[in-house]
Amino acid sequence: MDYSKEALRLHKEWNGKLETVPKMKIENKDDLSVAYTPGVAAPCLAIKNDPKMSYVYTGRKHTVAVVTDGSAILGLGNIGPEAGMPVMEGKCVLFKAMAGLDAVPIALATQDTDELVDTIARLEPSFGGINLEDIAAPRCFEVEKRLQERMNIPVFHDDQHGTAIVVCSALVNALRVVHKTNPTIVINGAGSAGCAIADLILRMELGQVILVDRAGILTPDMDLTSGQRNLIDRLNPEHKTGTLADALKGADVFVGVSAGHIVSQAMIASMNQDAIVFPMANPVPEIEPDEASAAGARIVGTGRSDHANQINNLLAFPGIFKGALEAEATCINYEMQIAAVYAIASMVPEDELNETNIIVSALQPGVSDVVAQAVADAARKTGVIRKWE
Repeated sequence: MDYSKEALRLHKEWNGKLETVPKMKIENKDDLSVAYTPGVAAPCLAIKNDPKMSYVYTGRKHTVAVVTDGSAILGLGNIGPEAGMPVMEGKCVLFKAMAGLDAVPIALATQDTDELVDTIARLEPSFGGINLEDIAAPRCFEVEKRLQERMNIPVFHDDQHGTAIVVCSALVNALRVVHKTNPTIVINGAGSAGCAIADLILRMELGQVILVDRAGILTPDMDLTSGQRNLIDRLNPEHKTGTLADALKGADVFVGVSAGHIVSQAMIASMNQDAIVFPMANPVPEIEPDEASAAGARIVGTGRSDHANQINNLLAFPGIFKGALEAEATCINYEMQIAAVYAIASMVPEDELNETNIIVSALQPGVSDVVAQAVADAARKTGVIRKWE
């Protein structure tokens, strides 16, 4: 199938992937009077007396806003908010299909940090959670941080934390297969995804991390973004310098969230035995999986569905929001993220783990429920849930 041609045909036919479907019928005067005036005044007044009742009398408890500024849409870059809407609509469809949550796509006509924060924060009364999507680094770090401080509902940048969670899930299982502890992990791409992956790996103590971007191995003397600066003291304990090729010599794991075909077979061959290689650039990975395997990689995972071990954010975000909203969490903290990591990893039984089966398919039934339960339990255990009088 020519996916591009078929997508254009069907998107034109659909005229948008979402529609509003009421939960009740309006067939007579009583129906109208209960769903709207005069009956609707009763829930309005109940919420006025206690705003938390909006989680009881409206759809907030199961509704997420999917918000973008159009600055980093998929691998297409800064194509603008209008052009990003098909992706936001698609994300909303996935929330419904995978977790039963309602979601609303919102594309904002600004890329100013202050305006984004102020606009998104004002959406709080309408939603149970905010999924930030396709906002470019380094702006995304500040937007998320300021919204988390200002809002009393979960705010989650999927390009950062969703990616980090699924990578760490795959890594947990891959390390079990190769029987390695405290590996050296090289991450190429030091934007939103790369920084979040590095941070979560370090918080989980899965290994030591070397972070690399176009300028080479990150070191404290470089001109770093805020996200990179927050990590730098925890990175590169052996104080390596140089290029990506230098970083990969003697490394155990490669994670790529950068650009296609920038890793050579010689680089993979320079890694330690039983290397784990996750070239996840889309649509073209940093190195083709067959080339990585031929060069000595024992385990290879990509972001693509046409190769083994697809590392896909769809494994994470539906269940994370489902669990957070069910628990009435006020945020998505690191304990909840780590619970999601191990929940996803647990979906592949120990006796079924092997080089081509380190992570469950995103389409396997029940994934979001397993993740949701783990996330909700972690929210309750850490006390980040809405308090009721």
